[in-house]
Amino acid sequence: MTDAAASAPARSQTTGGAFYRLVWKWHFLAALYVLPFIAMLAITGGIYLYKPQIEEVIYADRLNIEIGIERQSYEAQIAALAATTEMSRIRGVQIEDQPGRSTLIEFDDGDKIRTLAWIDPYTSKVLVIQPRDEMAMQILRKLHGELLLGDFGTKFVELAAHWAIVMFITGLYLWWPRGQRTVKQAFSPPTGKGRSFWRETHLFTGILAAALVVPILISGLPWTDVWGGGLGYVQEQTGTNSRSLRFGGDAPNSTASEGSPIGYELVFGVAKAEGLVAPYEARPPRNAEAAYWIRSASTNRAEQTELIVDQYTGAVLKRHDFADNPALARVVSQGISFHQGELYGWLNLAQNTLAAVLAVVLSVSGFVAWWMRRPAGSLGVPAAPEASLGAGIIVLVIGLGILLPLVGASLIVALVLDWLIFRRLGWFQGRPAT
Repeated sequence: MTDAAASAPARSQTTGGAFYRLVWKWHFLAALYVLPFIAMLAITGGIYLYKPQIEEVIYADRLNIEIGIERQSYEAQIAALAATTEMSRIRGVQIEDQPGRSTLIEFDDGDKIRTLAWIDPYTSKVLVIQPRDEMAMQILRKLHGELLLGDFGTKFVELAAHWAIVMFITGLYLWWPRGQRTVKQAFSPPTGKGRSFWRETHLFTGILAAALVVPILISGLPWTDVWGGGLGYVQEQTGTNSRSLRFGGDAPNSTASEGSPIGYELVFGVAKAEGLVAPYEARPPRNAEAAYWIRSASTNRAEQTELIVDQYTGAVLKRHDFADNPALARVVSQGISFHQGELYGWLNLAQNTLAAVLAVVLSVSGFVAWWMRRPAGSLGVPAAPEASLGAGIIVLVIGLGILLPLVGASLIVALVLDWLIFRRLGWFQGRPAT
């Protein structure tokens, strides 16, 4: 997040100016990889924050319907869908419990492709059928989380998120007022011109972004493969994972194994009677012995109650409230809610939107400041003295490598490549700026 003098005397230990320049070099090299991802994640994540509002505009013709006289049963709506397209499995039915809204049915088509259909509940007319992964916001979500490259892409995004945290930590150290630079100057908006303006913009937005973006990065880690997978393992071993009735394997079967299923209408009625908050998501029994699963799909995590409903009697076999989860599971869930801008209403949405804007400005200003200071024909890697790391710094680096596994793994790879290749080719070596 900063610029500095072009050269500094070498020291035996990384203290004072030598350590500052070493941190600057780490910050710079991390930024070469991180900044493009930060910009991409900020833009896609910032847009995704407004998923409900955007879908309300682009999918208005399938979400909103003309209110009729009498609603058709959900079974009739499913039958109308089955007459229109091939279905290999019904995944669930979602309703908003509002008169002017369509019914959403999720199913697997004849090719086992996960598909969505919107049905007019008054006429059973099939409004739109579309594969879930072709939905605009689903594509954006996949770009945000995996670069549209599946599990392979998620590793690059997670690596960028890990190193972004390191970049913010090193950036805060570089930003910290020292020498003749006062606290007032550190918090002052940019006033310079040319390269100075972009450097000051990077400094100013960097400190604001650190306060707003780092919590978003951390709250998104439970979604990742490596860090999130490790957390999931720890939660499973310690019994602190979510007790979801859908995924936890604790759902009881129906009390009977034969008879006439009660149908979705009564299942939704049970949910209302139990005080669940709309919208509702219901999933059918897997077989004759199983039961219905239904939950509140409210964006308020505390309201996301789940029920297991006997498919023959309509009795509530099991209820699971958000408060029934272990404390760690609740914290992780609320963290995800914060990440999506849903935890505390419009303020959370505005805060995350500002964070996304700052992250983009930080990325652009960092790139422009680097481009304007770099020597011709060089990356402009900051010159850092050859110095040994102190014990405290070694412990800090090891600790970061453990807390952020991909940082540790990539750092080992980078050190090996530096020793075997980069030093001999002269890559990433500091050169004075002109």
